[in-house]
Amino acid sequence: MGNRGMEDLIPLVNRLQDAFSSIGQACNLDLPQIAVVGGQSAGKSSVLENFVGRDFLPRGSGIVTRRPLVLQLISANAEWAEFLHCKGKKFTDFDEVRQEIEGETDRVTGANKGISPVPINLRVYSPHVLNLTLIDLPGITKVPVGDQPVDIEQQIRDMIMQFISRESCLILAVTPANTDLANSDALKLAKDVDSQGLRTIGVITKLDLMDEGTDARDVLENKLLPLRRGYIGVVNRSQKDIDGKKDIKAALEAERKFFLSHPGYRHIADKMGTPRLQQVLNQQLTNHIRDTLPAFRSKLQAQLLALDKEAEEYRGYRPDDPSRKTKQLLQMVQQFSVDFEKRIEGSGDQVDTVELSGGAKINRIFHERFPFELVKMECDDKEMRREISYAIKNIHGIRTGLFTPDMAFEAIVKKQVVKLKEPCIKCVDMVIQELINTVRQCSNKLECFPRLREETERIVTSHIRDRESRAKDQVLLLIDLQLSYINTNHEDFIGFASAQQRSSQTNKSQSSAGNQVIRKGWLTINNISIIKGGAKEYWFVLTAESLSWFKDDEEKEKKYMLPLDNLKVRDVEKSFMSSKHIFSIFNTESRNVYKDNRTLELACDSQDDVDSWKSSLLRAGVYPDKTTTVESETTTTTDNFSMDPQLERKVETIRNLVDSYMAIVNKCIRDLIPKTIMHLMINNVKDFINAELLACLYSAGDQNALMDESQEQAQRRDEVLRTHQALKEALAIIGDISTSTITTPMPPPVDSSWVGGSTGGRRSPPPSPTAPRRMSSGQRPAPRGAPPPPNRPGPLGPFNNSADSPQAPSRPNRAPPSIPSRRPPPSPTRQAPP
Repeated sequence: MGNRGMEDLIPLVNRLQDAFSSIGQACNLDLPQIAVVGGQSAGKSSVLENFVGRDFLPRGSGIVTRRPLVLQLISANAEWAEFLHCKGKKFTDFDEVRQEIEGETDRVTGANKGISPVPINLRVYSPHVLNLTLIDLPGITKVPVGDQPVDIEQQIRDMIMQFISRESCLILAVTPANTDLANSDALKLAKDVDSQGLRTIGVITKLDLMDEGTDARDVLENKLLPLRRGYIGVVNRSQKDIDGKKDIKAALEAERKFFLSHPGYRHIADKMGTPRLQQVLNQQLTNHIRDTLPAFRSKLQAQLLALDKEAEEYRGYRPDDPSRKTKQLLQMVQQFSVDFEKRIEGSGDQVDTVELSGGAKINRIFHERFPFELVKMECDDKEMRREISYAIKNIHGIRTGLFTPDMAFEAIVKKQVVKLKEPCIKCVDMVIQELINTVRQCSNKLECFPRLREETERIVTSHIRDRESRAKDQVLLLIDLQLSYINTNHEDFIGFASAQQRSSQTNKSQSSAGNQVIRKGWLTINNISIIKGGAKEYWFVLTAESLSWFKDDEEKEKKYMLPLDNLKVRDVEKSFMSSKHIFSIFNTESRNVYKDNRTLELACDSQDDVDSWKSSLLRAGVYPDKTTTVESETTTTTDNFSMDPQLERKVETIRNLVDSYMAIVNKCIRDLIPKTIMHLMINNVKDFINAELLACLYSAGDQNALMDESQEQAQRRDEVLRTHQALKEALAIIGDISTSTITTPMPPPVDSSWVGGSTGGRRSPPPSPTAPRRMSSGQRPAPRGAPPPPNRPGPLGPFNNSADSPQAPSRPNRAPPSIPSRRPPPSPTRQAPP
C-alpha cells in the first residue's frame, strides 16, 4: 500500500480512544477520525458493512442511525465485536451486535426516533478488514417521521457539524450516483467546513442503478464536478440482496465483476470498489494521524504536567490511617494559617490579578472608603452657615450680643463629632466582612474534608464576631473622648484671634488652588441622545474649580469644561440592560449642567470606581445630595432671614474655628480608627489562628471524624490517578511511533465552486468518434483547470488508455498549469510522430 511504516498508527489511536473514553475525555482530545456523512438511503450503512464483511447495522424506515457510531476496525486472526459500554463481553453473532446497537440507542434516545450526540463505541476485530476508525452519523433528512420533532433536520445538521468541523476529522461524503451530485447535502456540508477540500473524500454509490446508457465516468475521473481528493465508486447490495441474505463476499465479487465488465469503468477498475476505498481511507487516515501527532503530543504533555504534583500527593494514599489523619490535620491548619497571613500581609506567590482581596481590600477600606464616608458626614457651606447663625441667635436669646459666643462653636463642633460615629462603625463592619471572606477563601483548600472546613470556619468566624463588639466599643470610646473635652489650646487650632485672618487666607488659597488637579480617568457620559451618537467615553480631569473632559488622554482636544459651583452628586439606579454603574451631577439652582441637560450622568465599570470618583468630587467641594438637606432647604427658603454684617462676621469666624477644629479631629480619627481595628481585630485574629485554632479543633470533638474525606474527593483522587496513568501510557505509545514513512502528496487544488449548484452528475451515452460530443440534460462542461476527457475505447479495447490514475488524461493534449500533463504511451496501431 506504500504506507506500511505507519500501519500500527491506527491501532494505537484506537487504544488512545479507549483509554480516554474510559475517563470521559475523548471528546476533548480531538483524535483523528473519519466521519461518514450522507443523506438518508445514500448507502452509508452498506459501505460500512462491506468494510466489516458482516450485516450488523439496524435497518428500517425513518432515521436508522440516531446516535453517532464510532466504528473501530482492527485486523486480527479471529472475528468478534466489542462495545465500550459492555467492556469484556465479546459478540461473535453480529445479529446480537445489531440488537445491542438498537437497545443502546433506545436507552438514550427512547423509542420515538429522536437523536442524541452521545456516541456508541463499537470495535470489530476481523481478518477481513483494514485498520480504520469511522464515525457513522445520522442521515440527513428533511421530513420528520412519526414522533420526530419538526426541527429534526436542523438537529441532525448541528450534530454532523459538531464532528466534521474539527480540523482533525476526515470527511467521507457519500452520494448516490442516481441523484443530482451538484446538490448533494453531504458535499455541501463538507464544503462549509472544508472549503479547500483538504480533508473531503467523495464516495459514489449505486452506480449499478443508473439509467441504461449513462455512467458516472467523468465524475469518477474527477473531471466533471471535481474534488481535490477525487471520488471512489462502490456498488452495494440491493434491498433484494439484503432480504435474500446475500453473502457480502459474494457482493464484493459481484462489485469487482461490475467494474471490470462495464465499458465506462473497465479502464479504472483497479481504482474503484470497496477494497480500494478501504486502502485509500487507511492511507489518508495514517497520513493525517502522522501530521497531527506533534500537536497531540504537546497537548498530552501539558495535561500530564498539570496533574503531576497532584498525582504524586495521591500516590500511596491511605484514607483510614490514623497517623496520616493526625499529620494531615496539622498540615491543614498550618497551611490555613499561612494562607490567611499571606492574604492579609500580601505575598508574591499566587497573586490574584483579577480583583482586590484580603489585605489589599482592607487597605482600600482604610484609605479610600473610610475617608469617603467621613467626608459624606460633612455639611455643605450653606447648611453650616445656617446652623451657626441659628446657634448664635439662640445663645443670645432676646439680647443682642456684642461678642461671638464660644458656646456656639462648641455646640457645632460636638454635633459634627457625633456624626463621625456612623462612618467609624461602618468601617469596622466592612473590615469584618472582608476578614470573613478571607477566612472562606482560605478554607477552600479544606474542601476535601467537609467537617474540618465547617468547624474551622465556625471557630474563626465566632472569634471574629467576639472581637467585633470589643472593636466597636473601643471606636465609640474614641469618639466619646473627642466629645468629652474640646481642646482649643491644640497647637494646630487657629484660635479666635486668628479666625478672621484665616478666612481671608482661605479665600486666597482657594483661588490659588483652582488649577490643582485632583483626579484623572475615563468616564462614560451616559445621557447623550442616540441621535447625537449615544453614550460615549471621554477622558475626565477634575480640579478644585472645574470638571473637564477631553477626547482622549492626550488632553489636546477639550470637549467641555464644567464649573463646580452649586453642583451636587446623586446616585442613579443601574438600568436592567446596562452593565455599568452610574452617578449624576446636577445644579442645586435647577440650571442646565451640560448643554440642554439638567443632569450629567457618568458611568463607571464598577461600584468601587463610582465611590472613588465621589470621594474625589467631595474633595473638590461637590457634596452628595441628601433628601433631608433638600427638604430643609425648601422649608428654610421661606424664612428669608436677614443676616446683618455683624452677624455675618460672627458666623464666618465660628465657621473658620469649626473647620480648623474638625480638621484636627478628622486627622486624629483617620489615624486612630485603622490602628484600633488593626490591633483589636486583624492582628488578634492572626494570633488566634496561629496559636489557638488547633487546640479549639482538638476540643471540638473526634479528630478522626474531622478528617473524613468527602465522596467527591475520593472520586477526584481516583480520577486523577487514572487520568495521570492514561496520559503516561499515551505518551509512551506515541514515543514508540516512527514517523519516517512514505506519504502520499496532497493533490493540487481544483475548482469546487460547483458545490451548491444544480448540475447533475450523469452523462450521455458515448458518441461516435466522429460526432461531436453532447452533454445530457443534467451535465455541463468541465470547469476551468480540469483536464480534457479521455478517448473512448478504440479498436484495441478500453485499456488503450492509461490506467495509472483515474485522474490522468488519456490524450497528449496540453493540460492547464494547475494539473501536470502526462503523455500516454503511443498506440500500437499508430506511429509516433517524428
